[in-house]
Amino acid sequence: MADTSPIELQKALKGADYPASRDDLVSVARNNGADDKIVDKLSHAKARRFDGPNDVQKEVFGGD
Repeated sequence: MADTSPIELQKALKGADYPASRDDLVSVARNNGADDKIVDKLSHAKARRFDGPNDVQKEVFGGD
C-alpha cells in the first residue's frame, strides 16, 4: 500500500479549527475515521501547535 497522501491528510483533518494543537488534530482525524497511518504521523509530529493546514503538511511530509 502506498504511503499517506496529502489529500488523505486533508480529508482526515476536515473541519479542524486552526491554530490547533497536535492533540486536537489527532482527535479530529480519529473522529473523521482517518487511517491509522495518518493518526500515527500526527501523534508523533514534533510540532505541538499548527497555525494551518500548510504547517501540518510540512510537518507530516517534510518540505522546505
